[in-house]
Amino acid sequence: MKKIVVFGATGDVGRYFVDWLLSHKIDYDIYAVGHRKEFHVFDYASNVSYCSVNISRKEDFDVLPTDPFAIVDFAGLMPARMKGYNPQKYIDVNITGTLNILEYGRQNKVDRILFMQSFGDIKDYGEFDVLLTAKMPRKFKFNSDHTVYVMTKNFAVDLLENYHQMYGVKNFIFRLPTIYLYSKQDRYYVDGIERRIGYRILMDMAAAGKTMEVWGDCSRVKDMIYVKDFCQMLYKALIVDRDGGYYNVGTGEGISLLEQIKGIIEVFGNNNPIKFCPDKPNAPQYIMDITPAKIELGYKPQYDYITMLKDFKEEMQLQRLYKKE
Repeated sequence: MKKIVVFGATGDVGRYFVDWLLSHKIDYDIYAVGHRKEFHVFDYASNVSYCSVNISRKEDFDVLPTDPFAIVDFAGLMPARMKGYNPQKYIDVNITGTLNILEYGRQNKVDRILFMQSFGDIKDYGEFDVLLTAKMPRKFKFNSDHTVYVMTKNFAVDLLENYHQMYGVKNFIFRLPTIYLYSKQDRYYVDGIERRIGYRILMDMAAAGKTMEVWGDCSRVKDMIYVKDFCQMLYKALIVDRDGGYYNVGTGEGISLLEQIKGIIEVFGNNNPIKFCPDKPNAPQYIMDITPAKIELGYKPQYDYITMLKDFKEEMQLQRLYKKE
């Protein structure tokens, strides 16, 4: 049975991916890797082994298998998980850690690596052209707390290309916007200060019967990709016969802010009143062009917005991926 090593498996997206493989009965030996000493979510699965690894420490990799078919790399430090601001941590994790993963793969003749890139390198185009394509040149601000993060992710992508050209390691790059999923963690950091995730606030407001405010231009659209569709895209990259590719992650469609609010009311609320607040700040806008993923991977999104919300609500009620951490 082929072996795949999933770095960042204890994170939200990582655990959904391992769960997706298990629920679809995909025939792999899975090595789930995280920085925690213990992780028990997948103890029930005989084909999942947990390995505690600090990716910034090369010596930690000795616990991993020496014959992996593929590496799926969710590991990385992002601004949403950084209290305060310490750019050195981005260097240690996103650059040194990625280099260590690549060296592990090269030394053990891995066939392919799937790597998660941020869409922070192109998202600013959204204010001028709502459709973001995979081939857009990098464009980002150099004066924010996100700058070093974006730079480290960009450099990591360049490292993968170097290893592809020098050593023949197939590389599949996935540029991620917000990936929507239920997590017990409903807080994140903005400029190093903790805040609650906006859509979780709206869901709670809807459930409580409160008035739902629609800020700014209610016609601005956002591509809202559900984690289970993303997992499907990743699996397609594990089985495709290609040397690699660069893919935007999304649905290829935009949901307007007003549609978003109405959907949350439909699934979580009960005819909540809506209040328009056009003087409030606008939400970001973007649609991810997924044409390369459709053509090269055979990817087709399965979840529309309402279906996503209903499945999200079910995951929230079950808490199944967070009960036995």
